[in-house]
Amino acid sequence: MSRFELKLPRMGESVAEATLTTWLKEVGDTIEMDEAIFEIATDKVDSEVPSEVDGVLVERLYEADDIIKVGATVAIIEIEGDSNISNEATNSNGEIAVDKEILAAVESTVEVAKEVVAAPVQNYKSTDRFYSPLVKNIAKQEGVTVAELDTISGTGKDARVTKSDILAYVTKRKQGNVSVSTPEVQEQIAVEQVKLAKEEVGKPQTKALETAIGDETLPMSRMGKLIAKHMVESVSTSAHVQSFIEVDVTNLVNWRKKVKDTFEKREGEKLTFTPIFFEAVAKALKAYPLMNISVDGDNVIKKRNINLGMATALPDGNLIVPVIKNADQLNLVGMAKAVNDLANRARNNKLKPDDTQDGTYTVTNVGTFGSVFGTPIINQPQVGILALGAIRKTPSVIETAEGDFIGIRNKMFLSHSYDHRVVNGALGSMFVKAVADYLESWDINREV
Repeated sequence: MSRFELKLPRMGESVAEATLTTWLKEVGDTIEMDEAIFEIATDKVDSEVPSEVDGVLVERLYEADDIIKVGATVAIIEIEGDSNISNEATNSNGEIAVDKEILAAVESTVEVAKEVVAAPVQNYKSTDRFYSPLVKNIAKQEGVTVAELDTISGTGKDARVTKSDILAYVTKRKQGNVSVSTPEVQEQIAVEQVKLAKEEVGKPQTKALETAIGDETLPMSRMGKLIAKHMVESVSTSAHVQSFIEVDVTNLVNWRKKVKDTFEKREGEKLTFTPIFFEAVAKALKAYPLMNISVDGDNVIKKRNINLGMATALPDGNLIVPVIKNADQLNLVGMAKAVNDLANRARNNKLKPDDTQDGTYTVTNVGTFGSVFGTPIINQPQVGILALGAIRKTPSVIETAEGDFIGIRNKMFLSHSYDHRVVNGALGSMFVKAVADYLESWDINREV
């Protein structure tokens, strides 16, 4: 028998760590290759991590809510034979061959860790100690200051404070069984508590809602809570302003109807309106690069790449925004393939964390659900988002050289929300007008 190290795989260029949310297997369980072992989460995407081998799970090195670096060993799996040991060498006796210097360094590190864990709490004054987002959220909710956190002895890896540690501390604190020994720490705690109290004064107080007989209380999902937090932060960060424009897309509708079957037979992809709209947005961003920016304090960062976020509704009612990278470099065929791929993987929970990173502008299609137009919230740290309304047949005035007459046209509304801190009304309106002009001037005889 030999032991295989299951590591946290690389999930994308911009993702360095993830939170372990759920173990799907217990120690002692038999595991097949490609069977999911645990679930992880970044700030936007949940993913399952499968086993690379057949075997038995013999050790779990992290607990739920722990932060794990990419490449770190998460679990040990016992496998048959001696040939598939991960990242280790064996000697002629079948034993693991370890460099003596490395072994000595590991032993030294273990001894230091033991000394840190055994040291008196009052001697541990770290201002750079790492705390997981979950621990910090619990501490904030319970009014536990940073100075108090620094006094908690962690039982996690590298003496890290775990969820159980902070909850145990909070319980003892409420029972009056927590004492802080040094005057310096007591003073720091007092100062931070006053600061927290001042921050609370001005905040709107939420009153617990009364429920009636028959009401059902449904807990928000982890993703739902993240989305809610992100939306509130966006509204409090950006000065939202909207511009609306009605677009005549009759030529576009007729063109798509004419070519969609041929397109699907040739490319193996459905041609929806979405990639066409994205092509128009990418060209407008190219023409108005100051819409492709982010705000960093008193500075504006002008983005080199045009990466379009595609707001996608999930089966559970939540929303996710996968990103089409370098959208301005894609032709319509490439755009259609990218849109369909991301939409399918989003709905089947197959997105990778890197698929939702680095967006510079977002498009949301509210028309999918029959909405004529909407006022979307900006996806921070971007400065604009475009909502696509439903395409409807409407009676319209048509201007010709022979005079005006009434005809049936296919029309839709574009709703552009933008950050008025850095985007004025002129730029916001000219940008959405550029998108409209591109769609209205669609060539009915265009080749795909």
